Amino acid sequence: MAERATTRGGGIGAILATGDRDFLVRNSGEQVKISSIEASAVALYFSASWCPPCRRFTPKFIEVYEALTSQDKSLEVVFVSRDRDEESFNAYFAKMPWLAVPFSDSECLQRLISCYKVNVIPNVVILCRETGEIITKDGVKFISDYGIGVSPFTLDRINELKEEEKAAKDNQTIHSILGTPTRDYLISSTGDRVPISELQGKYVALLFTVRPIIEFTAVLTMIYEKLKEVGEKFEVVAVYFNNEESVFNESFSSMPWLAIPHGDKMCDKLVRYFELRALPTLVLVGPDGKTLNNNIADVIEEHGLEAWEGFPFSAEKLEILDENSKAKAASQTLESLLVKDDLNFVIGTDGEVPVSELVGKTVILYFSAQWCPPCRNFLPTLVKEYNKIKEKNSDFEIIFISLDKDQSTYDDFFSRMPWLALPFGDERKELLMKKFKIRSIPSLIVISPSGLTLTKDAKSHLVAHGADAFPFTEEKLQELEKNLDEEAKVWPEKLKHELHERHELVLTRSDTATYTCDGCQGLGASWSYRCDRCDFVLHPKCALVKGTKGEATDEDPVGYVCEGGVCIKA
Repeated sequence: MAERATTRGGGIGAILATGDRDFLVRNSGEQVKISSIEASAVALYFSASWCPPCRRFTPKFIEVYEALTSQDKSLEVVFVSRDRDEESFNAYFAKMPWLAVPFSDSECLQRLISCYKVNVIPNVVILCRETGEIITKDGVKFISDYGIGVSPFTLDRINELKEEEKAAKDNQTIHSILGTPTRDYLISSTGDRVPISELQGKYVALLFTVRPIIEFTAVLTMIYEKLKEVGEKFEVVAVYFNNEESVFNESFSSMPWLAIPHGDKMCDKLVRYFELRALPTLVLVGPDGKTLNNNIADVIEEHGLEAWEGFPFSAEKLEILDENSKAKAASQTLESLLVKDDLNFVIGTDGEVPVSELVGKTVILYFSAQWCPPCRNFLPTLVKEYNKIKEKNSDFEIIFISLDKDQSTYDDFFSRMPWLALPFGDERKELLMKKFKIRSIPSLIVISPSGLTLTKDAKSHLVAHGADAFPFTEEKLQELEKNLDEEAKVWPEKLKHELHERHELVLTRSDTATYTCDGCQGLGASWSYRCDRCDFVLHPKCALVKGTKGEATDEDPVGYVCEGGVCIKA
């Protein structure tokens, strides 16, 4: 049986009404009695004008809604706004053909958000009008995937569609994923039509893209041409989606491979079909038309041009590539990273410093920029911990690798740093960014005295442990984490705090990322107190002080000190 949506009684009226209000509104201002809704299913559309994914989904949703309402009365939609003010609500709602909860009824809006645990938008919860029971909380997915095909919005219909999709994947062919009933061809960059039948018996890589990914595309082009040169049966098909025709034309005009025509609905279908999660994505389809790998982009990013030697990217071939990669990593030295032709130095306040003088030291490569707010916020913490480490260890250094946009901002930012740097615009920057796959900043890579990479996440270790993290060896970091986990055993698993009285905060352990404390606004890592219903998080120090309720005390059992925009173990 479907999940009961509310404890206030059955039916959509009990869910959408508040006090004396028994109506919804149209964008014209007309009031519509909730009891007059005839559709068998009612979709609660949680959305906001400030949300780009919402703005992209809304036109698609409108298209489906209007197609359905012209055929039957299987669906009604009710907009539940997450906008910040009534003016934004009105401007956004003016484009919608359905109903809405009045923006002035904040009580109802918050109750619906809480009841259905809406933590992300756009979000579509589809309910049975008569009983108020939840048919699905995955309305965005089903409407995006199946359009009007999901009507009449029953569990039986959704299960039927899932079975059809499974059958389609089981019987997948190159024609079923690239063609349509009215199109049996792809196009070349010169505008020629190429029959899909010419791809039968070949390995086909589907390149999903919105706009050019210059570096990745350049490497893929070289691999493509190399495989063609040695006679491999290989083709690339570009799948452009969510972009303007001018972007498609400009990007595709210089490509050596094929593409699905711009604007073809098959592009959006393939995005859903292959459950696209990131860009770039390169799906590999075998000669029999079956999917071999949902994304070999990471193989190309890892191995560069040499990835062509791993074709057709079987487990055995990938193992050989990994062994070659490990051999290269084992032979890495500080000079191999930082010396290129005549560029064999870094700079400090007193001028050039030969790279040779840094050999045998623990070195942090610090990728950062003045224009980046998290970089500016983190810098005081990094300076403080650097000075602490240097007081006790002379065999330590940091090298600033700037992503600033001009010399003046580089100079200004570097002037606040007590360590070394690559000169602004130094060509080694791009090589190092590619080597370590730098996609976000600030990013800190630790190189050992022998020249090997110790960790690519020094930032979180410094945030969690401060200068104690030195020398960043696996043994040292494991010891610190073990000690911290022991301390966490005496902390309450849940607590209430005056900064977030609506919900309990849950003690949470994360190994993957830093966070910003909503209490002191400083960075945190490892342990935190989080709300599992809202985007709210506190350092343990900030959570376990005055203002907590329930199990927490006024004492400070955790040994944390919050200062300089970060909370670290004292």
